[in-house]
Amino acid sequence: MKQIAQYDSTVLITGESGTGKELIARATHNLSNRTDAPLISVNCAALPEHLIESELFGYEEGAFTGARKGGKPGKIILANHGTLFLDEIGDMPLSLQAKLLRVIQEKKVDTIGGLSPINIDIRFITATNKNLQEMVKKGEFREDLYYRINVIPIEIPPLRKRKEDIEDLLGYFINMVNKKFNKNIAGVSLEVMKVFKSYDWPGNVRELQNCVEYMMNFEESNYLTLDSLPKKLIEKSTFKGRNLKEMIKQYELKIIKDMIDEFPQPFKEEYARNICQELNISRTSFYRKYKEIKSELK
Repeated sequence: MKQIAQYDSTVLITGESGTGKELIARATHNLSNRTDAPLISVNCAALPEHLIESELFGYEEGAFTGARKGGKPGKIILANHGTLFLDEIGDMPLSLQAKLLRVIQEKKVDTIGGLSPINIDIRFITATNKNLQEMVKKGEFREDLYYRINVIPIEIPPLRKRKEDIEDLLGYFINMVNKKFNKNIAGVSLEVMKVFKSYDWPGNVRELQNCVEYMMNFEESNYLTLDSLPKKLIEKSTFKGRNLKEMIKQYELKIIKDMIDEFPQPFKEEYARNICQELNISRTSFYRKYKEIKSELK
């Protein structure tokens, strides 16, 4: 990014959803000599086909029925002297791809209903989670546009292939959510870190961020522990070859066993009521667990 930021070559960022493609685009812009000019982002997948042309290219007053009085500048014009980031460009309709190609090549934009093209000075950064080469073969993406935007390709590997980044990302997200929730979580327990590094993170960095926020909603200690892990991670993670769900079950049974051992024997119903209140569990749940550990009690 530091190398390419100083030049105006078009960049194509590829990677799975949630890997941080927009962050790469923003960092590239912020490191460039255009940092004082705007970075305008357009999600090509989020705009309906009938709106994307007017959003991108803008329109003049009276260009079509319902056009705003005075017209409306498009995202391309708004990004002039700065950077235009076209996210999910693989979802751009074929009908607009030729028009975009002309803008990139000639540095001119025709607004809808405009009488003459407007000169522009823009750095283009694009991104997609799709295989554009396969789309070109199937006729779903223009070959000439593909080669025009793929001057500098940057591929962001999924989080499962760069798990060494998890520790730094956790520190950043915990600090961010601490400020948001006014909490003081210092980090994660060793067990949680091992779980995180054994999980494949199909949602990538975005899933990790959501997981941290979820855990910080429920965590009562100063560290994120196994107690606040989302159910999905419990079911799908492995830790030292063992199923995490089974580990947590054994941990729960140990807590109940230790509490029961504090009471004199024989065990009475009132003891069970006290334990259920302290652990905030139902009587049915308690006796189910009690049955499993009864033979181990002293």
